[in-house]
Amino acid sequence: MTKIERLEVHDVRFPTAADADGSDSINRADYSATYVELFTDGGPTGTGFTFTGGRGNEITCAAVQALAHLVVGRTVESIFDNPVEFSRSLAQEPQIRWLGPEKGATHMAVGAIVNAVWDLRAKLEGKPMWQLLAEMDSAELAAQIDYRHIIDELTPAEAEAILDEGRVGYADRLAALRSEGFPAYTTSVGWLGYTDEKVQALTEEAVAEGWTAVKMKVGSPDVADDVRRAGIIRDIIGPDRLLMMDANQIWSVPEAVENMGRLAAFDPYWIEEPTHPDDVLGHAKIAKAVDPIRVATGEVAANRVIFKQLLQAEAIRVCQIDACRVGGIPEVVATLLMAAKHGVDVCPHAGGVGLCEYVQHLGMFEYLRVGKTLRGRMIEYVDHLHEHYTDPVTVVDGRYRVPTQPGYSVTLKDSSIAEFSYPDGPAWKA
Repeated sequence: MTKIERLEVHDVRFPTAADADGSDSINRADYSATYVELFTDGGPTGTGFTFTGGRGNEITCAAVQALAHLVVGRTVESIFDNPVEFSRSLAQEPQIRWLGPEKGATHMAVGAIVNAVWDLRAKLEGKPMWQLLAEMDSAELAAQIDYRHIIDELTPAEAEAILDEGRVGYADRLAALRSEGFPAYTTSVGWLGYTDEKVQALTEEAVAEGWTAVKMKVGSPDVADDVRRAGIIRDIIGPDRLLMMDANQIWSVPEAVENMGRLAAFDPYWIEEPTHPDDVLGHAKIAKAVDPIRVATGEVAANRVIFKQLLQAEAIRVCQIDACRVGGIPEVVATLLMAAKHGVDVCPHAGGVGLCEYVQHLGMFEYLRVGKTLRGRMIEYVDHLHEHYTDPVTVVDGRYRVPTQPGYSVTLKDSSIAEFSYPDGPAWKA
């Protein structure tokens, strides 16, 4: 038995805002992680985090501390003997639940803790997370999901059947994954705060490096600026590479339709987060109006219920799971299974700090056991802050390479925690 003896949470922030890295139509913040460590009685340390934009860590760190008593003192084995009970104990904690339920800072804290527990299990079994998930018995993996509120869309029997089907051809897909890697696209060329000259230089660099898909931010106060920047990027990448656009929720539904009418000339592959993330019917209206441009969303979808509605309403053609916005791996798996049932492509959201490390495992698992195809699949990649992790992502020729170290790849280096902890780290005292 492996007992979790204590939880520590760290407020870790990286000063990225000064260089406009990560800038979009709404966000100008410092990439930050509410970083959780679960220490055991002689076993490995489980690590997880949730991503914020700086001072948000003050809230999510407090939420983690408020839930810590529900995991400290438990054994890993007892948690996985009744995983839904454990997840519900966190997500439905009676004195905390009112702040959600199952959304916002408290649910992000749940995700950080649940992911740390799963990281601990993967380390105990000596497997990288993608492998732990991909090799799990279908019934056991299906039993991790809380089906309450999604039972009208996905039943345990349906989940198990999809996972069973994923065993067919598994060995061939695994061999291909190990040989060729997983397709990626880069967002590094087009942050909204970059000058035209920087966008041009970074796009030229991306083409020289072999990237076949790039993403730009849109949602400038004047859409003419988006049009101009799209022209710069399309001229450089040519007609055959993919160009995705991301509005980061800034537009109303009519604005999204009107602005994409102007931007359609640059052949966007998708428009991401065109409006408010909770506006399911608005996404559906936009999707119908801008077709054949795909609508993509999900990075700030609060929970599996929002994803259920997006899929049922045919509001998205690209499902963008985020590893730590929802309540950890079980809720992500539920979303992947619902997307498979609807035949919707999965392209995980990444970037930030540590998100690439997280979602590479989820994208690979989805390919191996759920979606069973790379058609329409890409994982976002942003070349920021990977050097702070003990098991950073490896991207070669525009493709993620398969992680080999046990765990979820999100263990920060002790030196990075010390340097960038807020407010006492040296990086914040300079």
